[in-house]
This record gives sequence, structure tokens and C-alpha cells, in this order.
Amino acid sequence: MRRRGQECRGGDELLPAGTVVTPAVLGLAAAAGYDELTVTARPRVDVLVLGDELLDHGLPQPGRVRDALGPMLPSWLHALGAEVTSVRRLVDDAGALREAVAGSTADLLITTGGTAGGPVDHVHPVLAEIGAKLLVDGVAVRPGHPMLLAELAAGRHLIGLPGNPLAAVAGVLTLAAPLLGTLAGRPAPAPYAAPLTADVTGHPVDTRLVPVVFDDESAARPLRFAGPAMLRGLAAADGMAVIPPGGVRAGQETAVLDTGMQGPTWGSA
Repeated sequence: MRRRGQECRGGDELLPAGTVVTPAVLGLAAAAGYDELTVTARPRVDVLVLGDELLDHGLPQPGRVRDALGPMLPSWLHALGAEVTSVRRLVDDAGALREAVAGSTADLLITTGGTAGGPVDHVHPVLAEIGAKLLVDGVAVRPGHPMLLAELAAGRHLIGLPGNPLAAVAGVLTLAAPLLGTLAGRPAPAPYAAPLTADVTGHPVDTRLVPVVFDDESAARPLRFAGPAMLRGLAAADGMAVIPPGGVRAGQETAVLDTGMQGPTWGSA
């Protein structure tokens, strides 16, 4: 036997608007007598992986590299609140990219590669051709500076990520995560800071993002293998430290970005 009103009383707010619906939230709603909940649907995301040089299986070959973003992005985006509706690989062809962008009905399109100014980088010309509005065209961050955000017709968006894997992750954390949070009605995570255990050199004018791991509850240790094409440091990281121009000395605090990944995707390796 339990007394009425021990956990809540009539008129109490059980959870604030914007709460992510977890199994525990479903149980609480059922216990309180709710048969239905009004929710914001997960934003639908199409991913377009661009590049003639990409392999989808086997070892890298001369002039060919494995596609790391196609396998990595869907689960990452799902953890950030998205429903990934398709992942397509496209050759470096402007017509194929234009057709794929025009044929998508997703709330958000994410492309990988093709955002720089090379002869086979077609994202900017295609966006200009279809009349998209560039909201962000390059960011003063390393890695990841050629990322972009564009508004398409009917309020849809496109995020162009760089082709290098760690540079693409910088775009996921700084462009995709905030946009998906807004579309899904999720509150922005509270920022946090931590002191570094070692000196980290900075870029002369841009901000650097460096993978870090927490050796204890308070200090963040910078990890090696933080180049734009590297994932070895990120795979072991707890977050990405924000290093302002000029660098950070050991013991100094700096902002740390949460990666947004919660637990294993498949199991333990």
C-alpha cells in the first residue's frame, strides 16, 4: 500500500517540453495514465557520399581510400536525433549531384566531400544553380574549415561536410548537431570546460578541435592522431577540445564539445 501523491500531485509537470522520449519516459507516462504523447518526429536525413576515389570494401589501394564516412555517419546522426532515410555514394559528377539533391525529400541533406574549390568539387556550383541560400560558407576551424550550411526550397537544409573524416566530424559537431537539435525540439546541451593535461599548439588564426580523453573526473588529455584525415584519436576520445588561436597551456581550461555518441553501436570490439 502506498499513499497517494508521493511521486506527483495533480497539475505537476512531470517532465519539461523537449525531453527525449526514452524507455523510462514511456514508463512514467504509462504509470501516470497517459495513452498518447505528442512528440516531435525525428528529422529525416539523406546522406550523399561523394568521391571517385572511395572504396566500399577491402584494403586501400594506390589512389583509392576506404569510405569511412558512409559507415560512420548514419549511427552518429541517429544518436543526434535523426532518422537516416538513405546513404548513397556518388561519383564526382555535377549532374549526378544535382539530380540527387533535387530528388531528395528529406528535411536535411548531408554531403561529404566536394566543398573545396577543386576541379571536381561540385557542391558550391550545384547549390548556386538550384538557387540555394548559403547560410554558412566556411568556418575558421581546423580541421573542417570548408564546411557549409545552405537553405534549400521549402525550408529544407543541406550541410556540406569536408571529405576528410576528422574534418567531417568537426562539421557534424558544430553544424549538424545544433541544426538537428533544433529540428527535433531537443534542448542544446550545456557547454562545459576542462583543464588540459598537456600543452596544445594552436593554429595562427583559426580554432582547432582536438580529440581528448578524461583520465580522471576533471582533466582532459589531448590525444595523438588529430590530423584531418585521421580517426584513431577520435575513436578513443571522450570529446573534442576547443583550442583557440595561439594554443592552450597545460592546466588551462578550455571548452570541450560532447561527441553526442552514447554507448556502442553494435557491441564491444
